[in-house]
Amino acid sequence: MKTIQSALISVYYKDGLEPIVKLLNSKGVTIYSTGGTQTFIENMGIPVVPVENLTGYPSIFGGRVKTLHPAVFGGILYRRDNTDDVAQASEFNIPSLDMVIVDLYPFEETVASGAGEQDIIEKIDIGGISLIRAGAKNFKDTLIVSSRSQYAKTLEILEEKGCATDLTDRKLFATEAFGITAHYDTAINNWFVNGSQSSVRNFESLPQKSLRYGENPHQSATFYGDLDAMFHQLNGKELSYNNIVDVDACVGLIDEFDASNITYAIIKHTNACGVASASTAKEAYLNALSCDPVSAFGGVVITNANVDLAVAEELNKLFMEILIAPSYDEDALELLKGKKNRILLVRKAIDLPKEMFKTVLNGVLAQDKDDSTENASQMKTVSNRVPSEEQLRALEFALKICKHTKSNTIVLARDGQLLASGTGQTSRVDALRQAIEKANSFGFDLKGAVMASDAFFPFPDCVEIADVAGIEAVVQPGGSIKDQLSIDYCNQNNLAMVFTGIRHFKH
Repeated sequence: MKTIQSALISVYYKDGLEPIVKLLNSKGVTIYSTGGTQTFIENMGIPVVPVENLTGYPSIFGGRVKTLHPAVFGGILYRRDNTDDVAQASEFNIPSLDMVIVDLYPFEETVASGAGEQDIIEKIDIGGISLIRAGAKNFKDTLIVSSRSQYAKTLEILEEKGCATDLTDRKLFATEAFGITAHYDTAINNWFVNGSQSSVRNFESLPQKSLRYGENPHQSATFYGDLDAMFHQLNGKELSYNNIVDVDACVGLIDEFDASNITYAIIKHTNACGVASASTAKEAYLNALSCDPVSAFGGVVITNANVDLAVAEELNKLFMEILIAPSYDEDALELLKGKKNRILLVRKAIDLPKEMFKTVLNGVLAQDKDDSTENASQMKTVSNRVPSEEQLRALEFALKICKHTKSNTIVLARDGQLLASGTGQTSRVDALRQAIEKANSFGFDLKGAVMASDAFFPFPDCVEIADVAGIEAVVQPGGSIKDQLSIDYCNQNNLAMVFTGIRHFKH
């Protein structure tokens, strides 16, 4: 057990700090401080020693250099059980610093605010992060408090133990400190590399949340990241591992649709079982639900539109795990909260990572996200029949869904509505047959519908099967050495076909 006799306090965020300062003062602790924190403590009527008295230097270069001095870092780092260290501290009049309370400039918040480059650079903390690392390294002698989120716990320990700490306390705070510095440095690195702090390359530096279990109950799981930064939860239980995976799929799909085009999507096991766009939220939801009301049971629903009472009354009839929307009317929210376990999320605006990672074998695969979505202007007509404007809109719509469906996949759609999809099949022909069977089972007439494929057709069998089912326009990447066989079939049977040149495998 070590009793705190001296403390260095220099923080950006001062909320919650006052009770700790008062307790330290009541126990006769010598307090050292700088700048705004020094003024804050002095305004409380508590004596404080300016750091300048230790260093012999004022704060210089616009505050860039305040604590970077051997008198400060020596007081943190010298080993109290090392006779040489103790002798040197005495020789150079370096006081011991038993406690360091310091946080970091709000770098991530500054980036998120849209600030300019110079403002962002000025929020790269130098002294603070150095103090944190020093205090954490010498946890045997020094308590490092590196975040305002630790203030309550710090106060509790100090009150309970008479302004003293044990080795377990100090090592725990040191562990958290290195997590904080790792996260902070990662955010800075990502900004320099990507122009954003959004990345998960060093995911262990991100905030951690233990989940009830993983994909199955016998698997443990942790989420690395800040869900609260992305969603405001209004109702329901905590998100599970599978919930988070489905929510991720929902977000990826709905982001394909412009906010001015009211869209609903229903996801089950990361694949869309219903998607529709319409002039009203109610119509969009009901059209999405009609695609596959059986699979929709227990699914995740997302929309890019406000949830009003009219659509809420329809949504409330469905057993769903999660509903995600940008906003809710109060009467709609009151109705939807009637089921206590139903998770209701408000999505916040936030930059998302541009990279994807997957653990495989004895390593990790990394790739850019598939951010290519082809529109009509990027579709090259290769058949004699040219698709109509309505068919081009339908092909664009189908391709957006196709991109977010497990390969091999075929998507059947009309302008603004998914009719059916074949998902995750080992054969593209099987995927098409599955889609046709599903569409027929839910009463959809495929006459005049369109088809999207995530990859090229190596043989003309798919366009032949689609033609027999009533499909009249097809979009695919092209690129097979036998493309001409599919083109010839389309020309002989008056089908329109366009190529995009972009494949959308999803495994």
